[in-house]
Amino acid sequence: MKIGVAIDIGTSGIRAQKIDLDSGDIQKTVITLRNPLPGANVMDHLDFAITYGLDLAQGLHVNAVKHIIETLGVKPEELERMSICGNPIQLSIFQGIPIDDLAYAGERKKEKLNIKESDRSARIIECSEIKGLEVYPNAKLVVPPAIRHEVGADALALIIKSGFLDTKETAIATDYGTNAEMALIHEGTIYTGSAAAGPALEGQQIKYGNLASPFVISDVEFEGKNIRNYVLDEEMNTVKAQLINPNNGDIIEEDSIKAKGITGTGVIAIIQAGMEDGIITLPKINTPDHILYLQDKIKFFEKDVEAAGLAMGAIRAGHLALCNAAGIEVADVKKAYMSGAAGTYMDAVKAHQVGMVPFNVDEVIQIGNTSLIVAREILLSEDRLWELQEIASKIVSNHVMFATDPAFKEAYIQEISYWGEGMPFKMLKKFLKKKGLPQIDLPEGTVNVNKVVEKDIPVLGPEGLQVLERVGTFLTMKVNCPECPKCIKVCPNDAITIDDEGVVMISSDLCDGANCKRCINACPKDTFRWENLVVMEQEA
Repeated sequence: MKIGVAIDIGTSGIRAQKIDLDSGDIQKTVITLRNPLPGANVMDHLDFAITYGLDLAQGLHVNAVKHIIETLGVKPEELERMSICGNPIQLSIFQGIPIDDLAYAGERKKEKLNIKESDRSARIIECSEIKGLEVYPNAKLVVPPAIRHEVGADALALIIKSGFLDTKETAIATDYGTNAEMALIHEGTIYTGSAAAGPALEGQQIKYGNLASPFVISDVEFEGKNIRNYVLDEEMNTVKAQLINPNNGDIIEEDSIKAKGITGTGVIAIIQAGMEDGIITLPKINTPDHILYLQDKIKFFEKDVEAAGLAMGAIRAGHLALCNAAGIEVADVKKAYMSGAAGTYMDAVKAHQVGMVPFNVDEVIQIGNTSLIVAREILLSEDRLWELQEIASKIVSNHVMFATDPAFKEAYIQEISYWGEGMPFKMLKKFLKKKGLPQIDLPEGTVNVNKVVEKDIPVLGPEGLQVLERVGTFLTMKVNCPECPKCIKVCPNDAITIDDEGVVMISSDLCDGANCKRCINACPKDTFRWENLVVMEQEA
């Protein structure tokens, strides 16, 4: 059997499949619950690569992929072809392509710093041309094109696999995740953007949160005053679970399936159902101890409400900004496509109710993990790769840089007040109208939902799914300091160990990166220097 591996490199984790290149059949699937780079979002990853070096970031990516390929059961000499898909930041870091043009917003800033755009066209190269991939002597790497340097292969995958280009209506497509890519089509022109929604939509930065994986709560519904949990089973199917008293955690109705946490879709369901029931009044949880109880002692806190609200607000502000760029009202959007793991498992009706889907759409289509689908397509067909390049070249697109877009910034400021400070929705609408921005409203009636797939990865293969809780990548350095465990004590994620010889090991996937740096601040000046970190090499 000729073996290939298709890989979706996401901001919150990696998904990969072993493929029989002769038959095209999927043999096995491996997913990780984290990205190997320090930090919880794409801005953290950019900061790490810019501050401490692209080589360091690339080494972590490559080591993670090597670990995944090994877990897939593929020996280095057996691999004949590898394909990757994802946003331009992740794909550029993996290939060692300079990312300065992605790190700075605004053409004037780039001109002042003499930053040139990197070429992100489709290509097929020997794996040996990528540092760290020399261990695959017989393999080629297949890379899909970006539409523009800011609009990556994942956005292209979303646009193509959704049927977006063929729709006659004004439509919007969104990949719901940490770095929420979105595209609006209106009268043949596509407007794209990427909202750094944060990891709450992937179940991260939630106290009991997890990425979509077996045995996490993916949905909830109120039955009277009790809350029904729905949990993903070992094959990622949603199954009915326990009925719980949300005020104290008492079990009203037992069930055999256990839960280990909440995924992003469960978070959204909790907020929608809680707001409808009245047990959540933004930003408060109206229980005796301000905690909402789920099954297996899993709890949902007011800080979780705020984190999720900020993510949902970023999505709605992004949709508004694209409509503003197109010169239309949000009400003009009649069709919405949802992709990614969150976009698959999410209850589309609940997402519509809380504002994650434009309020006036007639139909929502849930289409699964388009990035991994495209990675498999180009793995199996070189013709498909060049077809994608041709499509990307012809797409007429306008990219809206949300970081500098006034409409996005104005809308998002008000979303923060709505979700985090309890500002009434009527005031949110009033502010947007005053600023001359597209109007939003609460949806009326129930939207029609077309769920194309039941799982974000519909086919796992006969060897099944394997979940890597840890990516297995490490940063290391030698420190000269007294026997002082301050850096270990202050790390909120237990990411640091130091051996007897003063060698530090940081689990990069657990590290919060730029948003933390407590280890640096806890140590004497110039002792714990991240500039001295190197990637611990892992054998494939």
